[in-house]
Amino acid sequence: MRLHYRSLAVGLFCAAIVFLVDQISKYWILFDFRLPEKGSVAICPGLNFTMVWNHAITFGMFGGAGAAGRIIFSVISLAIVAGLLTWIARTPRRLIAGLAGAITGGAVGNVLDRLRYGAVVDFIHAHAFGWSWYVFNIADAAIVCSVAGLIVDSLYRERQHPSQQGDSRPVERSAGDK
Repeated sequence: MRLHYRSLAVGLFCAAIVFLVDQISKYWILFDFRLPEKGSVAICPGLNFTMVWNHAITFGMFGGAGAAGRIIFSVISLAIVAGLLTWIARTPRRLIAGLAGAITGGAVGNVLDRLRYGAVVDFIHAHAFGWSWYVFNIADAAIVCSVAGLIVDSLYRERQHPSQQGDSRPVERSAGDK
């Protein structure tokens, strides 16, 4: 296993930035803006700050896990973070390290919420023309955007360097094959 220290540095830097911005925004929403007391505040057309304590995971899935959910979800998230950190350290590609780092920072931010508050602090509510997106936070946005970036990169790289199907040995052709 070869470690790529520059990739690791990029990944950890991105993780730290996402984590800090996420935690600062949540602190501000809770204690300076005092959103729990206000419930929902229109910021501009199509954007509200709406207080939601998310006891589940993405899109409210597995919300019925009760008090054990915060521990179960935290342990699973931290296991995923360990895998992401391994990937970051092993990849020679700094873009991948940065995207995986952003996912890591977001995941750790949400784990800290679960352990500190018993739920994840969600407050960004986008809506337009009768359509409403789920309420999310900076960590969630970083995770979703980074996963999208990884998918786009994977599709782009596959198109640029298609993997060979089956056996990778050169095919011997006879004089009649052209």
